[in-house]
Amino acid sequence: MPIVEVIDLKKSYDSFEAVKGINFNIEEGEIFGLIGPNGAGKTTTLRIISTLLKPTAGIIKILDYDIVRESDKVRKIISYLPEDAGAYKNFTGIDYLVFIARFFAKGVKMKEIVNRGVEIANLGDRINDKVDTYSKGMIRRLLVARTLMISPKLAILDEPTSGLDVLNAQEVRKIIKDSTRHGITVLLSSHNMLEVEFLCDRIALINNGKIVEMGSPKELIEKYNCRNIEEVFTEVIKCSGTF
Repeated sequence: MPIVEVIDLKKSYDSFEAVKGINFNIEEGEIFGLIGPNGAGKTTTLRIISTLLKPTAGIIKILDYDIVRESDKVRKIISYLPEDAGAYKNFTGIDYLVFIARFFAKGVKMKEIVNRGVEIANLGDRINDKVDTYSKGMIRRLLVARTLMISPKLAILDEPTSGLDVLNAQEVRKIIKDSTRHGITVLLSSHNMLEVEFLCDRIALINNGKIVEMGSPKELIEKYNCRNIEEVFTEVIKCSGTF
């Protein structure tokens, strides 16, 4: 059984249809990328799957839980990192992880979650410093740690390395890749095609609210006779009528 089933998902805002009947599944332990140009419907889809928005039509199930009728159960098994997420600047890094962990557990279990977060963030002694002294890369690593430390069945990551330099981006990608070895399935969106090609087992390209292509990076590169996923992305989006 897939971890995620998306069936004929639609989302409209008044007369504007942002998502137009998309379908895809995500298998357990997979890193699945949802990519497309700005305004294609990526973030709307992620927010619906994370239960922050209600779909206009269609069905989404996460481990067979319906995200609308059983949203409380879904929220216990997922974790969502928006692109514009931030951490409380007056907290130290460790205090922030403790604050988040208290929503999920108490006592020994809570300490285990925090210790996992400290390990994932890998900030060394800086974990005891205030967040407002952190670089953007350090904050992002802390936020990725917050997202993964609870060992969700599904981690939803929107632009996980947005704005990071090469070294910090590489570190965050390694954290994400390693998380699947601990039973976490990942759904991510990114504009960085190198990142998508490196991380994702399969990708779906969305344009104008519709899925226009899907497959593994290797399959799509071969299908379109391209050198990399960036070229595939450009070719598919052109063919689907944006440019």
